[in-house]
Amino acid sequence: METVATSAPAHMVNASKVDKYEHHDYYDVDGLLSEDHILARDAVRAWVKKEVSPIIEQYSEKAECPLFLFKQLGEIGAFGPSLPEKYGCGGMDEIAYGVIMQELERCDSGLRSMASVQGSLVMYPIYRFGSEEQKMKYLPKLATGEMIGCFGLTEPDHGSDPGGMTTHFTEDGDDIILNGAKMWITNSPVADVAVVWAKNPEGKIKGVIVEKGMKGFSAPEIHGKLSLRASITGELVFEDVRIPKSNILPEVTGLKGPLSCLSKARYGIAWGAIGAALDCYDSALRYSKERVQFGKPIGGFQLTQKKLAEMITEITKAQLLAWRLGSLANEGKATPSQISMAKRNNVHMALEIAREARQIHGGMGITNEYPIMRHMMNLETVLTYEGTHDIHLLITGMDVTGINAFK
Repeated sequence: METVATSAPAHMVNASKVDKYEHHDYYDVDGLLSEDHILARDAVRAWVKKEVSPIIEQYSEKAECPLFLFKQLGEIGAFGPSLPEKYGCGGMDEIAYGVIMQELERCDSGLRSMASVQGSLVMYPIYRFGSEEQKMKYLPKLATGEMIGCFGLTEPDHGSDPGGMTTHFTEDGDDIILNGAKMWITNSPVADVAVVWAKNPEGKIKGVIVEKGMKGFSAPEIHGKLSLRASITGELVFEDVRIPKSNILPEVTGLKGPLSCLSKARYGIAWGAIGAALDCYDSALRYSKERVQFGKPIGGFQLTQKKLAEMITEITKAQLLAWRLGSLANEGKATPSQISMAKRNNVHMALEIAREARQIHGGMGITNEYPIMRHMMNLETVLTYEGTHDIHLLITGMDVTGINAFK
């Protein structure tokens, strides 16, 4: 892995940027959490306020990823927090994972993406489908942020229909030869390893661990994004890449492999999006008490109160949905369809709240003095990735009717 800085350069730190966020919990959902959940959440929140809030706007404006945060995310246990301690991970439960993702996305969706891709889409498939040798080789280094990972499923011509992928490999003795391309891959330009899904000679989907530096493997960065600008995104290109067969994940064949990883990531997003909504609500509530028009704070007017009341209502519903989903996940009972419902609902909720919060802030809402527009732009992507808004609707529709609308 290339050496990166351990902290933000001085010119990227806005010392005057004070994170004034205060926790909002209208239904005492904290009363449903354990002491460990709250300790984990508060520790991540304190780190975010100190290390990330003063720099995130600058990095977002410059469309630059703060790569030094990978090591810090490892230090605070944000990578694979619910995976076993044996592999250097947190050994916590799924609700702990959720509240950590919520705190990261409360700062920025790109920050949560850095962590959730590493934990859910790289570490999780290696843990669940990899050999013991693969687990011991990769997981401890991924857990600390010493290694950066990415996940290759989406292709230029195959997004919502991953089964149509054309990336494939042939066999050559003890090796495979991989060809194809993946698109819209978080972390790819800086990743040391990529968990790539490709079709074997029989046309069945297998997971393959591809390492940086393998001949014929490149990961060009995608430029021009107006969303998730503090997160680095790129392609994965494979041109006759020779890979040892020992890098194939042995314990899964077919789409159930990548789809189970996506369920893990979508679960984290269902929690994370609440964080973005909370940050927008917190800023709007504070602004409504400070901004005076017609002789009183705008928070004293009925239409502003309507907006704020509806915001906290929707946030509360999403908090309860995520908590119940987390409880089911801890029992091994959370279904992919239930996860789809929560992801779809909570991201849409957060985006609507960002838009309403922007109105409360008036003209100031479009400036970088407040986080609203950054959250709004980020959430436009979150609404689409890990399954689009409409695809998740159809997953629920198929679940309740028993009829597949995809074909």
